[in-house]
Amino acid sequence: MECRTQFEATLRGREPMLALAPMQDITTLQFWKLVAAYGGADVYFTEYFRVHRDSRPEKWILDAIRRNPTGRPIVAQLVGNDIPALVRTARDLQRLPIAAVDLNLGCPMPVVCRKSAGGGLLREPARVDAILGALRDAVQIRFTVKTRIGFDDPDGFDELLPIFARHSLDLLVVHGRTVAERYGGEVHYDVIARAVAAMPCPVLANGNIDSARKAGDVLKFTGARGLMLGRGAVRNPWLFRQIRQRLRGEPVFQPRGRDVLEYVRALYEAIVIPGVREATQVHAMKKYLGFLGVGVEPSGKFLHDICRVTTKGDFFRVCETFLTHDKPMALEPFDSARYDTKTTR
Repeated sequence: MECRTQFEATLRGREPMLALAPMQDITTLQFWKLVAAYGGADVYFTEYFRVHRDSRPEKWILDAIRRNPTGRPIVAQLVGNDIPALVRTARDLQRLPIAAVDLNLGCPMPVVCRKSAGGGLLREPARVDAILGALRDAVQIRFTVKTRIGFDDPDGFDELLPIFARHSLDLLVVHGRTVAERYGGEVHYDVIARAVAAMPCPVLANGNIDSARKAGDVLKFTGARGLMLGRGAVRNPWLFRQIRQRLRGEPVFQPRGRDVLEYVRALYEAIVIPGVREATQVHAMKKYLGFLGVGVEPSGKFLHDICRVTTKGDFFRVCETFLTHDKPMALEPFDSARYDTKTTR
């Protein structure tokens, strides 16, 4: 399949690989299409397929794979702990136009972790070992893992790395926080650097990549093969383009307020579901604006006002109030303008 050839070329290419992170109910087919129009990722990871004994792959994720509007490779992500079900699902998905199968070992949501799935599995290295062994045997295409650096202690990652290394992974994506840290606090880029040094396969760095400048710093510090972007790409759909421009030594595009407003309008239209109530549509947009809002202005008033609207008219009145201007916008979170790629343990 062409997507697999593309993935091979990207994996072995000279430029850093840039991937869009899987985010449930956010990085949908519609968002893929929109972000691709702004420059887009080299590789797109699906929302995770929930795998258990009686599961069947979610139809909307299958639809995203089959209709892939990006022109770039797709990696299908699984979350679960039932080995026969994971093997069955992985075999089924390989019949589709995907470049790789990915196992999620990083989701920090309590509803997932309580079931010893996602990041919850990091508490059980022996079980991770067994799952990886079974999936490596079942997956005849590229097999990847997205992980955190431990459940509640980064020191536990040293026990996990040899397990990852012995299962011939084709790519390891490391979010440099523990499951317990969720999305708060500093990212342990030093631990990602240890993974790069220890693993025989390429490693992507993930966590708080919110500017082209920081992307370059993280790549240099960790030695990673590339980056995975999540919240930063939702906040700033130009981010993939900006990173490439900076790495090539080109002028970096910087959006202005009106550009961001147009992005919000395009996003609204992209995720419209025919027949859905206006209030429901506005509520769906708030999930995205929660990521964007922290880069709009420092006081929190934009998000405060957005959280209280219920109609399309009021929603866009708030957006227009804050974004109808021609000032450049970095779209970085105001509370993390200062950072240190080394971080402390």
